[in-house]
Amino acid sequence: MTTSPAEADTDVVHAQRPRPRRGVSLMDAGPPIALVVLFGVFAAMSPGFRTFSNVQNVLDAAAVLAVVTCGISFVLMMGSIDLSAPGIMGAAAITVALLVANNRNDNDLGLVGVLVAVLVAAALGCLSGLALVVLKVPSFMATLGVSAVGLGVATLMFAGVQPNISDAMLEGWAVERFLGLARLTWIALACVIAAWLVQRYTRLGRYAFAIGGAEEVLALSGVRVAPYKVAVFTMAGAFYGLAGVMVTSQLSAGLVQAGRGYDFSAITAAVVGGTLLIGGRGGILQSTVGVLLVTVLTNGLVQVGVSPYWQGGVQGLIVVAAVAAAVIPQRRRNQVTK
Repeated sequence: MTTSPAEADTDVVHAQRPRPRRGVSLMDAGPPIALVVLFGVFAAMSPGFRTFSNVQNVLDAAAVLAVVTCGISFVLMMGSIDLSAPGIMGAAAITVALLVANNRNDNDLGLVGVLVAVLVAAALGCLSGLALVVLKVPSFMATLGVSAVGLGVATLMFAGVQPNISDAMLEGWAVERFLGLARLTWIALACVIAAWLVQRYTRLGRYAFAIGGAEEVLALSGVRVAPYKVAVFTMAGAFYGLAGVMVTSQLSAGLVQAGRGYDFSAITAAVVGGTLLIGGRGGILQSTVGVLLVTVLTNGLVQVGVSPYWQGGVQGLIVVAAVAAAVIPQRRRNQVTK
C-alpha cells in the first residue's frame, strides 16, 4: 500500500511532536518536601519549635531575606551572579535614616524618604547592569565593585555618627502586627507576589529565563538582550534597597553594614529552592521555598541547641549539596566543569 506525500508529511509531524510532561519532577518537588520534613524533624526534637509564636518568629525572620532573594533570583535566572546586595542595602539604609525623622538633621520626609532610598538602590543596580553590558565586566566582578561603591557612599553619609530614626511610620513596620505577623512580613509577601507576577506575565520575566537558557538564540531572534539585562539588575537593586529600609526599621537606625551576609544567604536560599546558578530554571516561588528552608533550618538549629557558629558552615554544605544535585541530570550531556 502506497502513502501519499501529504500523509507522509503528516506522519513526520506527529512523530516529532513532543509529548507533554506530566506530574512534577523530583527537582521541583524536592525543596517543598524537604521543607515539610525539616519542619517535622525539628518539631519532634524541640517542643518550643512547634509553637505558634515560633512559627510567627520564623515568618518574621524570613521577611528581609525574602525581599533580597526576590531580586537576586532574577539575576540568577539570567545565569549571572549578583554580589552587590550588602553595599546597596547599606547605602539605602543610611539614605532612608537621614531622610526620615532622625537625630542627625531636621528631615521628616516619611514615605518619600523610603522612595528616595529605593531609587538610590535601583541606580546602583543599574550601574551593575551597565558595567556588565557596556564594559563587558563579568557579573560577579561588576556587582562586587558596585557593592564597594555602595559601602563607600554609605560610609560617607554615615560620617562617624549613627543616624537613629524616630519616624513612627518606619518604626511601626517592625513593631506593629496585622493578623499576628509584623508589617515587614506582609511587605515581604507583597514583594514575592509582585516579583512572581513580573516573572510570569511580563516580557522582562520571560526574557530573564530566556537569557539564562539560551541567550545566543534570543539575540539571533532579533531581541536586544542588553536593555533587559540592565533592567533586571536595576529591579534587583530596588529590591535590595527596600530590604535595606526594612533592616533600618528593625534596628531603628541606619547602619553601613545593614546588608552584611545577605548576598550569600540569598544565593543559598535561591539555589536550595531550585533556582540554578547557570540560569534558565527556577523562579520566585522556588526561591521563596528556599528562603523558608534556610530560615527554618537556622531557627531549628537554635531551638535544638546547636551553636550559631556552626550555622554558616551548615549553609555552605547545603549550597554545595544543592548545586551538586541540580547538575546531576546534565552530567551526561556536559562533562566540563567551569
